[in-house]
Amino acid sequence: MAYMIRSFLLLSTLFLILAITPNIEAKDVVVEAMVYCQSCDHIGTWSLSEAKPVASAKVSVTCKNYKAQVFYYKVFDTDKNGYMYAQLEGFKMKNYILDHPLHSCYVKLVWSPLETCGLLSNVNYGLTGAPLRYENKLLRGGAGSNYEAVVYAAGPLAFRPSHCSQGNVTSQH
Repeated sequence: MAYMIRSFLLLSTLFLILAITPNIEAKDVVVEAMVYCQSCDHIGTWSLSEAKPVASAKVSVTCKNYKAQVFYYKVFDTDKNGYMYAQLEGFKMKNYILDHPLHSCYVKLVWSPLETCGLLSNVNYGLTGAPLRYENKLLRGGAGSNYEAVVYAAGPLAFRPSHCSQGNVTSQH
């Protein structure tokens, strides 16, 4: 009986704290990743030694809720350096713990503009879905702006060339 009373008091206190705590404005969510063309010398591995950045590659960000339903999907382009900056406009967490980007979102390769390097690879899970990691970065707007965004990263990801000869393809062990 004493356990039930203590539990009730603890829960009541928690609800009271939540009720009087001011709403904290939600921050935007940003995902970044680098996309490369893997060297023929490292096909079959996750090595990105000698890899070259892929400009204008298409990369998707998908987020699923705790019921495994997609609640956010968008395709983003990389810049001239192979860097993808994806501000997840409209991203909303209905459950802060279960729908958190670290748990619910992943990044996948979609398309490469390079005819010589357009095959999907699973380097860092770019084919099956690269999980996000927290980068401990917070973007803030300039003077007078109260813009804030939390930055997450995935990858780096890589396409692989289709023209590699059998002699310089590394076997995966």
